Amino acid sequence: MIDLKPWGELNTQELSEAGICIMGVAFDGAVSVGKGAALAPERMRLLSRYLPAVTETGNVINQLKVYDAGDVPTDLDWQRYFKAVEDEAHKLLASDKFCLFLGGDHSVTIPLHKAFGHQYKGKQKKIGVIHFDSHCDICDTYDNHKWSHACTERRTLEDVIEPGDLSFLGIRSWESEELDYLQDHPEVMVIKARDVFMDGYLAAYQKLAARYENYDAIYFTLDIDVLDPAFAPGTGTPEAGGLTSRELLELVKLIVANLPVRAMDIVEVSPTLDHADITSWAALKVIYEVFGCLNDKG
Repeated sequence: MIDLKPWGELNTQELSEAGICIMGVAFDGAVSVGKGAALAPERMRLLSRYLPAVTETGNVINQLKVYDAGDVPTDLDWQRYFKAVEDEAHKLLASDKFCLFLGGDHSVTIPLHKAFGHQYKGKQKKIGVIHFDSHCDICDTYDNHKWSHACTERRTLEDVIEPGDLSFLGIRSWESEELDYLQDHPEVMVIKARDVFMDGYLAAYQKLAARYENYDAIYFTLDIDVLDPAFAPGTGTPEAGGLTSRELLELVKLIVANLPVRAMDIVEVSPTLDHADITSWAALKVIYEVFGCLNDKG
């Protein structure tokens, strides 16, 4: 059944009724290769109208409503725009709802992480970041800018979390600067894409579960290029050898269902580079399984 509203029958216009808040950050000014991610929030909303509120295993999502705050208005002043993203994200995080942010390129996670830190850092809470990606994004600068999508976690490590609070999964592409940083900071957990292939997704999840056993709040950032390009061709910097859709879905469900994830983003979906909306549909599949996990949590 087609519903005219984004998120279909799950949509609510009342924040108080919602179990999850969605906000779009339609920005791709920091990409280094292929653009188009700024179009992803609206494309995913459009396609979501066609989806029933049911998980892949047939569980009806009937205890959860979705409040969509729309996109942060575009601003040509990059610094002012990122501050607006941070402020608007913090308003949603302060509602104590699960927050899902739709990028945009991965640079938008810089202000989103800041908002998350503002909400949860201190207050007797231990916070961490799980980062799914084919790249580590810990360059100090890239393309002569500190807000490149290749610098996301480097900025976060400066004022939001410590290296021991950060975990990567799916990595299979490296800058030499990143390798130097990781050698100097072995407390950063790195689970390579090959590790997932060789040892299995469950072993990867168990490493994450052990690391975050005593954490109070986790931000989960998911770059769609963690998937192999066969499953997600519509992204700006595709890398061969990535996760399958099945591996990603299983990992996402385990993480959201069992770890203290309070906020999440999905970034680097580029409709202009996509084929038959394969990548947008993959992102939506992940989103609806997240809905299902939250629905089961009550």
